[in-house]
Amino acid sequence: MILLSLLDYGSVLVFALTGALVASRAQLDLVGFAFIACLTALGGGTVRDVLLNRDPVFWIGQPAYILLAAAASVLVFFTAHRVESRYNLLLWLDSFALAIAVAAGTGVALALSQPPIIVIIMGISTGCFGGLLRDVVCNEVPLVLRQGELYVTAAFAGAASALLVQTQTDNALAALGICAGVTWALRAGSLAFGWKMPVYKSRPPAN
Repeated sequence: MILLSLLDYGSVLVFALTGALVASRAQLDLVGFAFIACLTALGGGTVRDVLLNRDPVFWIGQPAYILLAAAASVLVFFTAHRVESRYNLLLWLDSFALAIAVAAGTGVALALSQPPIIVIIMGISTGCFGGLLRDVVCNEVPLVLRQGELYVTAAFAGAASALLVQTQTDNALAALGICAGVTWALRAGSLAFGWKMPVYKSRPPAN
């Protein structure tokens, strides 16, 4: 359980930083920064806990998560102007947040002995929903939906790799470490090298 809490704290911190960076691009005030940071940081884990019927939801049981996200938003509010390329920083921070959050969601589902398909869905949900909410609320093109980029695919592969590792060992640290590593490697490859999934191309209807 300590490992899962650490993963939640890590994902909350890094996702909060990304939320605050998006708020800086939208030129919001400090309250707006805190709102977007908390929405981003807590959104995926909240969806996970509600779907898994965990009581209480992680940030209600430990309000320190909210304080951490709010503190991250204040930090970014006073320092974002020093960053030359906030969007590039956002992309890379988001890739780390995705990897940590997928591992957190996958780990919670595994700890609750959920079936494999639910484990994968929880990993994806925890990793993707916070960023999706952030981008939609701030009127940004959601990173999760950018054409062909490895995002949900990376989350899926990470969660699935944890399941595979678990069949060989009971070491949760190894399973979740590989989960995070696979997720980040695929997402980083998409950002750095342009790795993409094939996308649908419309064709004229046949006569």
